[in-house]
Amino acid sequence: MLRLASSSQTRHMLLTNAGVAFKQESIDYDEDSIVATSPKNFVYQATLGKYNANITAFGYEDMPLLVADTVVTAQGKILRKAKSIDDARYILSTQSGNITSIITCMIYHSVEKKIIDISQTDYLFDKFDEEDLENYLKNGEWKGKAGACMVEGFCKSYIKEVRGYESTAMGLSIEVLQRFI
Repeated sequence: MLRLASSSQTRHMLLTNAGVAFKQESIDYDEDSIVATSPKNFVYQATLGKYNANITAFGYEDMPLLVADTVVTAQGKILRKAKSIDDARYILSTQSGNITSIITCMIYHSVEKKIIDISQTDYLFDKFDEEDLENYLKNGEWKGKAGACMVEGFCKSYIKEVRGYESTAMGLSIEVLQRFI
């Protein structure tokens, strides 16, 4: 059994579907203070901040600790979690018709090993239909999502090409994690 230090329901689902036994509890970490010009550096800093907060609270000796964070990038921009519907509209318009990279960093720490992984999945999206986009914005599913993106939801029908694991884009590189646990 491991401790998933994340409140993400998607990460919960990925571990459950993979048959990994876990307990979900976490200490919040404020990512807003992170300054990074590179998406990989940003996601690493965010994951390391979460790791430090949760390792202090829970340790890893009694139960392995797993933390993760995800960032979305398109057109050279780091697309963080949208703070408003207008912000979400801008973030999604940046991805529409473009290559969008979703980068997930995870840290797994047990008594036996400590693993740090940064994985990336690239999506080539078709142009988003305006009416479909507005409906997605109004239903609020974009809230709390890196890049306001849901590759398993709204964005799925617009995917023209994928390079990488869908689980990475969903917030936890389960295929990588399973090699080590």
